[in-house]
Amino acid sequence: MNRPVALVYRGPASVEGCPEAVAGLLAESRWGFDVRYVGPGERIRLGQSSLDTATLYAQPGGGTLKKAFNHLRGNRDEVRSFVRHGGRYLGFCLGGYLAGATPGFDLLPGDTDQYIGSADAELATGGNALVDVRWRNRRQTMFFQDGPHFWLNRGAEADIVATYRNGLIAAMTVPFGAGRVGVAGPHPEATEDWFADAGLSVPAPSRAAAHELVDAVMASVR
Repeated sequence: MNRPVALVYRGPASVEGCPEAVAGLLAESRWGFDVRYVGPGERIRLGQSSLDTATLYAQPGGGTLKKAFNHLRGNRDEVRSFVRHGGRYLGFCLGGYLAGATPGFDLLPGDTDQYIGSADAELATGGNALVDVRWRNRRQTMFFQDGPHFWLNRGAEADIVATYRNGLIAAMTVPFGAGRVGVAGPHPEATEDWFADAGLSVPAPSRAAAHELVDAVMASVR
C-alpha cells in the first residue's frame, strides 16, 4: 500500500528548524507519511502538480505574516483548491496565521489575531516563551513565538482542540469543502533543543499533543 504523502513547506516563508520539526512529527505519526519538502529552493516546488500527489500540506512557523504571504501569495488559490477537494492543511504558529484571511489562504470560518494583544493574555510581548494551554481538557505547557489565537464566525463548525488561559482558541480543526484544516498558535511540535537554545526550561513533552492535532486534521481519512 502506498503511504500518504505529506508536503512540508521549507523556504523564505519559514525559519530554520520549524520545517524540520514538522517533518519529524509527521514522519513519526501513525499515518506513515511519506514526507517531502516543498519550496523555491527544494527539489519539489509548491504548486498544483505537487499538491495533486499529497494528502496533507503543512505550513510551519516562520517570520512575519506579511512577508511570508508575499512569498506564498501565488499559491493561495492552489492551496485552497487542494483543501476544498479533500486535502488536509496543517499550520503551526505562522502557518496558523496563514490559514486566516488577513492576509492568508482564507481557510477558516473566521480569522486569526495576535494572542499577545488579546485581553488578559498570559504574555504581553513576542519572542521565545512558554505558554500554558488547556489541551484536550488537560494542562499543557508549550513553546510559543508570538503565535495567533483563532476566532470563529457565529455558528461555525469546529473541533476546539486547545484554549489559552484567557479562553481564546489556541488550536482547532475546521472543515473546508471536502477537506479539513488544523491550526495551532503555540508549537506542540517543538523539540527539546528549541527550549535549550532559547534558555527555557523543558516542560513535559508536548509531542503527544501534536500527534493529537495530526489525528484530528486527518479525521475521516481512510
